[in-house]
Amino acid sequence: MGNPNLTYDNQAISVDCTVFGFDGNALRVLLAHRRRMLPTGVETDDLKLPGSLISDAEDLQSAACRVTRELIGARSVYLKQMEVFSNPQRVQGQELTWINTYYGVALSRVLTVAFFALVKLDDKLMRYTRRKDGEWVELGSVRRLALDHNKILITAIDYLMKLFQQEPIAFEFLPRKFTIKQLQRLYETVFDIEIDNRNFRKKILSLEYIQPAGACEEKVAHKPAQLYAFDRNAYKRENKKIFKLNFVYK
Repeated sequence: MGNPNLTYDNQAISVDCTVFGFDGNALRVLLAHRRRMLPTGVETDDLKLPGSLISDAEDLQSAACRVTRELIGARSVYLKQMEVFSNPQRVQGQELTWINTYYGVALSRVLTVAFFALVKLDDKLMRYTRRKDGEWVELGSVRRLALDHNKILITAIDYLMKLFQQEPIAFEFLPRKFTIKQLQRLYETVFDIEIDNRNFRKKILSLEYIQPAGACEEKVAHKPAQLYAFDRNAYKRENKKIFKLNFVYK
């Protein structure tokens, strides 16, 4: 029997998704436009992480897949549940009013389950996202987000940096065939550091699961660089322990 001194009405669960992409030079995060009318009658447009209340027919994973699919289409993404944000005061006032109006509900609080996603970013995907009223914003350019989404984004950045040291998620950002320079630039961007070219290349070439792809860059103004590919099966054979790229800190 529930505690008679507590109330249990008007609870809701949502999902919010932090989707990262790498454009070859900068790390970007997927944001959605939220246009609404303020009580003053002024129309405003702010940005938020993609998210939604979950429907009666969905589980959490299905809802997160729907949310990401709406802005990036039927692309394959690396998607994992990250953290739960359950502070009773996380959504209040005008923000709660907006949720109730937008979804046609009458809620007193909203708990959100945050998801973390990675996608291979290219011009075609960026154009698709713009047509769907979304935007890929450089991480360093993100300012004030709606709701408590700045807090969720900061948590996701910490999560990203930890995962980079534990799993081979770098290759979720890169094309199937990539250059060592692209891989180095990705690590420099994620950790906001400079890495010595010679040491990085030496480390990479010593890894059995990064293999020459048998091709070089095409249509470039400089000398074409050799392309490499990540061999997932070789990685699994070689790394049954936790994946750690210690060279990032040397």
